[in-house]
Amino acid sequence: MELTRRSAMAALAGGVLAPAGRAAQKATAFALIGDRYHNSDYIRTALTRTIEKDLDIPVDFTDETKALNAETLRGYKMLIILRDGMNWPDGYPDETTNAAWVATGKPKLVFDPPTPPTAAKPQYWMKPEQGKAVRQFVESGGAAFFLHNVTNVGLADPDFRHVLGAAYAGHPPIRTFKVKVTNPNHPITKGVKDFIVTDEQHYMEYDKDRKNIFLETVNEEGLTYRNMGATAPGGWAYDYGQGRVCYLSPGHLLTVLWNPEYLKLQHNAVRWLMRM
Repeated sequence: MELTRRSAMAALAGGVLAPAGRAAQKATAFALIGDRYHNSDYIRTALTRTIEKDLDIPVDFTDETKALNAETLRGYKMLIILRDGMNWPDGYPDETTNAAWVATGKPKLVFDPPTPPTAAKPQYWMKPEQGKAVRQFVESGGAAFFLHNVTNVGLADPDFRHVLGAAYAGHPPIRTFKVKVTNPNHPITKGVKDFIVTDEQHYMEYDKDRKNIFLETVNEEGLTYRNMGATAPGGWAYDYGQGRVCYLSPGHLLTVLWNPEYLKLQHNAVRWLMRM
């Protein structure tokens, strides 16, 4: 993937991938996106519209996890992350997550000579110094906009979890649920109505004061996940040191990220984070 190759080269040079047509200088926001289950392209496409085009906030995108460090973050005003906490250096157990046609079972995968089997186990990519860099960035006045499966990173590092305020607990298969505004008086929910999406309904262990939660995801058919019920926190925000943090859980599909009500939430969240 061109994004991956160029991002890796830029990260090794101490920088990130800037959108075409802009000089190689830091933008307002740094975005770490994409993983095995979430293609970088749909995230970049979605947030380029939502943040760059709609709010006129330049974003430097990368999918190279090593690029997230104190040196890279220096000079940015906002950190955006939409990716999980895992890399798969030894390959995948199967190809269904990175080649959609394989999921149909046709055609049969045939290799001659056969590809040798691998351990195919994930590894957490976040190192302690990266978690500390994120914490120091926000404590010093930076904005952190966390989306969807980033709660999985909360399992990997205590400093990052302290900033995010949660850690991943799992999700059922994609299903339909309501995104419900529980605090209509929060600046991020201003003008936002309840809406329905078909998406991954993420569950998490939430660590902070529940008064910071302004959004819930609710399966109205009563479908639960493990012993965690049909409802999960869907969004929260709070001041953190001199900076601010916001998390929103929907985001597995482009159609979700561009849902009209969810666009309002994203716009409001960025304005609140950036004190616009």
